[in-house]
Amino acid sequence: MAQVLPAADPAPAAAATGPQPRRSRVAAAILACYLLAAIAVTWRLWADPASRTVAGNPNDADFFAWCLRYIATAVSHGRLPSLVTAAMNAPQGINLMWNTSVLLPGIVLTPVTLLAGPQTALTVLLTAGFAGSAATMFVVLRRWDVSTGPAALAGAVYGFSPALLQASTGHYNLQFAVLPPLIIHMGLRLAVRSQTPVRDGVILGLLVTAQLFTGEELLLLTAIAGVLLAVVLAIGRPRAVPGRCVPLAAGLGVAAGVTLLLSGYALWRQFHGPLTEHGSAFTPDFFKNDVTAFVTPSSYLLFHTSASAAAAARYQGGAPEYLGYLGWPLIAVLAVAAVAFWRLAAVRATAVTAVVLEVLSLGAHPLMSGTLHAGVTLPWHWFEGLPLIGTALPDRMSIIADGAAAALLAFALDAVLARREARSAVAPDTDPVAGSGETAAAPAGSAAPAPGGRAPGRGAPGWRWAAALATAAAVFACLPLVPLPLRPSTAAGVPAGWSAAFAALRLPPGARVLVVPVPTPTQTDALRWQADSGEPASLNGGYFVGPAWDGQAYIGGNGVTATAQYLDALWSGGPAGPPPAMNQVRADIAGWQPSAVVAVTSPQSALGHYLQGVFGRPATRSGSLLVWRL
Repeated sequence: MAQVLPAADPAPAAAATGPQPRRSRVAAAILACYLLAAIAVTWRLWADPASRTVAGNPNDADFFAWCLRYIATAVSHGRLPSLVTAAMNAPQGINLMWNTSVLLPGIVLTPVTLLAGPQTALTVLLTAGFAGSAATMFVVLRRWDVSTGPAALAGAVYGFSPALLQASTGHYNLQFAVLPPLIIHMGLRLAVRSQTPVRDGVILGLLVTAQLFTGEELLLLTAIAGVLLAVVLAIGRPRAVPGRCVPLAAGLGVAAGVTLLLSGYALWRQFHGPLTEHGSAFTPDFFKNDVTAFVTPSSYLLFHTSASAAAAARYQGGAPEYLGYLGWPLIAVLAVAAVAFWRLAAVRATAVTAVVLEVLSLGAHPLMSGTLHAGVTLPWHWFEGLPLIGTALPDRMSIIADGAAAALLAFALDAVLARREARSAVAPDTDPVAGSGETAAAPAGSAAPAPGGRAPGRGAPGWRWAAALATAAAVFACLPLVPLPLRPSTAAGVPAGWSAAFAALRLPPGARVLVVPVPTPTQTDALRWQADSGEPASLNGGYFVGPAWDGQAYIGGNGVTATAQYLDALWSGGPAGPPPAMNQVRADIAGWQPSAVVAVTSPQSALGHYLQGVFGRPATRSGSLLVWRL
């Protein structure tokens, strides 16, 4: 079976698939189903969208809520958000480009943030992430001439994949995986069939820029997958490569120019501005897929057992990073599909890409049932030390690998359905991603193929049965991926008297405030209060990625001070240990340079007594707060 790609976009396939209005109605119905499914997954959050967040990762959720408030405040004052700000971690500040600040979604969602609060905006983003990721995969596959049913199934597999479901636990920058299918689509279009490389390069540049300001790590993983797909296609049709070099180079050059034009300043601020950093902030070879995770469902999925849920809960990276699950049925179906349709370039490319990405997701040394096998070295070992690439967490390859797996399923199922629609001796096949404009020759006397490569005819009864069985097998294999509604938790509410305290302080714009509990990577309540109220304008401490004294990236930059650790221990009521020396406390406070101290405590508490010993009698009490103006 020789399958190739037309040199230009295929002609509208109305004659083969029905009138255009009917096709549009079917597509609209599928997209509506994706939206309804996304609402079903998030409905427990929508019961109280202003305060409910996904349970299991409050610190990251608080950070993203803080980002949305910071961005919305800037936009409401008629300007774009500053990329380096002391609104957190004053006086040093943070560099938003080195943090997962979702700048573009934050700007788009500014009206929601201002009217309904940052947590409502995050729930909108989460819902759009599920529905939008499914929709873009469906649309892209339809653009590559995959029939409606397989494309719809693949969209659901990608948009509601276990990887995106788990990432919804606080990792909004990864869960919003709407743009990767579009980026890969435009990249492959330039590589194999574009007749308008300048226009397509502009579109690709806009998409890359949008993803860069949504999540740089996901952009990097998308680029890796796109390169893998292109390389496999080129190896399969080497004679077509020279004819595509010039259009590809022109399109990529235009895309690079558009990206640099729109994001060059931001990238300069990231790599050459204040608070630049190097290296990864995370422990090397820690966040990687456990081999058993591919077949061990978590409690986030409808079909799981108590044993599998307990095993998934023991994963060392935690729920937000448990991204590998596909399930035995889908893995088996994908393996059979890859072997059965290996001659199809689309199947070959997506199969190889999915396998390579999943192998990379295992990290430098395999983890199996929680046990590290350090004696076995895997390919990621040679990547983790590279600049930029080494900053990515390998387990997150599974997000894009799930997209490749979904596309593989769609291409294989579409091939079966195509054989049902046309007798194999009558019609040629077409491959949506194979090459350079050739088509397989039809036997003499055969009927002419319909637009899109499928010939008329009802097909042989054997192929009709084969198509029915293949469809049933594909749907059955995807059933283990059905998600449960996300479990909610309630974000920390703003303390009583919070707004009144800041109104009484009458601080000048940008004044730094030491809030107790002091925000740290493990204590983020103050970030949530700032996000929900807009006060204060500048916080000491925070939860962020920043450079230490030597420029190495760390969570929390130079680390948490002894004074902050002691104050937070007193606030939580846990064992605080001996207090830091008073000269250490004075040095830490001098480094913070606060204009005021706002503590969520009472004068009679251990924390209240300690703070009064340091700062004297409070200037005022407001609700549950003690307030000092320094």
